[in-house]
Amino acid sequence: MSNVFYVPRSALAIYAHPDDIEFSCAGLLARWAKAGTEITYVLCTSGEVGIADPGMTKAVAAEIREEETRQAAAIAGAREVVFLREPDGLLEASLLLRKKLVREIRRFRPEVVLCSDPTVLWGRENYINHPDHRAAGIAALDAVFPAAGQPNLFEELETEGLRAHKTRKVYVSGWSQTETYVSIDETIETKIAALRAHKSQMKDWDPADRIHQWASEVAKGKEMQYAEAFRVVTLVEDETWEKTQGEVRPNSD
Repeated sequence: MSNVFYVPRSALAIYAHPDDIEFSCAGLLARWAKAGTEITYVLCTSGEVGIADPGMTKAVAAEIREEETRQAAAIAGAREVVFLREPDGLLEASLLLRKKLVREIRRFRPEVVLCSDPTVLWGRENYINHPDHRAAGIAALDAVFPAAGQPNLFEELETEGLRAHKTRKVYVSGWSQTETYVSIDETIETKIAALRAHKSQMKDWDPADRIHQWASEVAKGKEMQYAEAFRVVTLVEDETWEKTQGEVRPNSD
């Protein structure tokens, strides 16, 4: 196993709902933030149907969940949070959503994009993967490649000064098709603290024990105690990236 921990200059995490990032990849993002990576969150929805309390409206729920997300992002070290405010529970991988994501990719010009795995349908024995997760995943991947890097796609964005941008790597969080394991030994408590910020979802449940259990299961058999897992796709090879963007920033693990 390599002892080099890859540290990108910038990373854009695209997920469906508030708290998806915290469950999926906040440990890695917190490590990157500590190492100097500029982190941005893009949430496709505001999770407005995720609070089922009597009398709760979608508008109020959206305000609550957006504020919880900002607090969680600050804990993990993210610099900005963008809400696309697509309808929660009804998210579609439409061309309109793809264009919105292309706009954010071209605006922030991330070295790495993180997203969910759109191929995961069956999660655990008691869980069906949420359709919004699948829609956000496929929309993110379609926006990354080829749309964001093709100047002749969504040409109107070029006229707005949002030039085509090719992402170097994609980190897809998932379960069965992952092959890259990242230690979050030093940031698992940050991940848990960020999850706790989602008070409307945690309620009386403290996620610490479950997160420790899940992260230790991912790390089993590897040289780490806690881990997050990803499928990593390299879209721009190192030599090409270095010529166009600058040097690689390795960091000892």
